[in-house]
Amino acid sequence: MEAVITVVGVDRTGIIATVSQVMAEHKINILTINQVILDGLFNMVMIADLQESCISFAELQDILRHKGEGLGVQIMVQNRAIFDSMHRVG
Repeated sequence: MEAVITVVGVDRTGIIATVSQVMAEHKINILTINQVILDGLFNMVMIADLQESCISFAELQDILRHKGEGLGVQIMVQNRAIFDSMHRVG
């Protein structure tokens, strides 16, 4: 299963490092990462492969939500298949 992970909030040191560390600790492969900072607002989208993960999708959601709260950002984890279906044009 692939996940779409989005991070939005005020920019600060350690956001990418924190999310990447969670991925590495739980054997989740980062396939794509794109981030931009606009007027001090941090926005990142990551596609990750959970096939080899040692935790469940729900556990990943909880872990990243908690990490986001500690950083003062919102982190959402969504199933990529559902995300793609919801955002399909036409």
